[in-house]
Order: sequence, then C-alpha cells, then structure tokens
Amino acid sequence: MPGGTMVRRRTAVSIAAAVLLAVSPALTACGSGPAHPGAAAVVGNERISVSTLQSAVNEVRSAQAKSPQAAQAGADSGKLSQQTLSMLVQNQVIDRAAKDAGITVTPAEVQQSHAQALQQAGGSEAQLEAALLAQYDVVPSQLDAFLRTNIEVGKLIQSLGYQPGSDPGNTAVLAAITKTADRLGVHINPRYGTWDAKKAIIGANSDPWVVTKTATAVNPAA
Repeated sequence: MPGGTMVRRRTAVSIAAAVLLAVSPALTACGSGPAHPGAAAVVGNERISVSTLQSAVNEVRSAQAKSPQAAQAGADSGKLSQQTLSMLVQNQVIDRAAKDAGITVTPAEVQQSHAQALQQAGGSEAQLEAALLAQYDVVPSQLDAFLRTNIEVGKLIQSLGYQPGSDPGNTAVLAAITKTADRLGVHINPRYGTWDAKKAIIGANSDPWVVTKTATAVNPAA
C-alpha cells in the first residue's frame, strides 16, 4: 500500500491516505450544467443524493460527539457537508479510474491494509478510528471502504510504472484521475459550492441548480 503521513489535522497516522490527498486537486468539476433535482452531486451517470450526503454527515457528527477530539472536530462542522461530499465524489472517480485500468481490490488486501494501519496506530482499533475521524471525518463503518480506495490509488500508480508514494507516481496518477473526471463529468449542487481544483475542496458558488423541496428542506447547517 502507498505510504505517507496524514497531516490534515493535528493527529497523525501514517497510512496510505496521504496518496489519496495527493491526487485530490486533479479532480475537476463544474457547478453548472443539466439540472439534477435532489442531487448533491452527479458523477457521470451516478447521482449522490442530498439524503445520502445528509446521512453520511449525520453519521460523522454522531461519531464526533462520542470522540475525545469532539471539541476540535466540532469546530469544522460548518464545512462538514462540503468535505464529506468531496470525499464521496473523489471515491467514485477513483473507483472508475481503477476499473478502467482493470484494477481490482480483494477483501484480503483490505484486511492486510487494515492490519498495517492498526499497527501504525499503536495497535489500538479505537486509536485508529479516532485518528481517522479527526483527520478525515472517516467513521468506523467506512474504514474498509476508505482503505480500499487508497489501495486502488496505489495500484493505479503501479500500473503506470511508478512506485507508490513517489513524486513521479503521484503526478502520473493525478493525470490519470483528471482524465477520468473530465470524461465522466462531475457536477456539484451549488448549495455545496463547486470544486476548487487547487485546494481539492468545494468552495462557494451561486450557479443555478434545480433542487426539489425535499432537498431544500434538509437542515442548511449540515
């Protein structure tokens, strides 16, 4: 699995997620285009509904409320919907890029990655979960999916002829994922902003988007 150190927030755990963050700025998208009622984002033909996003956000908030780092995590809650949606979209683009390259990830590989991450976190499952929650808003139920995505990134780099974690490898996979995102087309509901290609986050945007009453009714503080 690709190596690296998570540094988005204060707590640090050295696992493959650094590679995922390294490729994130390449994901390009636009906030305008066809109307997608009730969608938080559309990746190709796949919709990420507002209700799906809200469910994911609620799960993170519930985990944060039980976390020792809850006070620190809560300070970022205003942007939680943007951060969560960014990861949901990134996961879909990376998964498609991997499939296009003929890459598969087995349950055994995910288990091995999990074991390595656990060891690097000091051998404590609770410590690993707390670190991932604090750094990436990853809840325990999404841990294996998170690791799976990172394995895909590492295999993508290898398929391009580079060593995972290397600068040339990160540059190459960046280009591959950018190509996939451009081909698929990624549209973000302006309620959540639009992609900032330099920062790999969703920023403010006011482009028009048709949203159903159900979607509008979702708590805007989410």
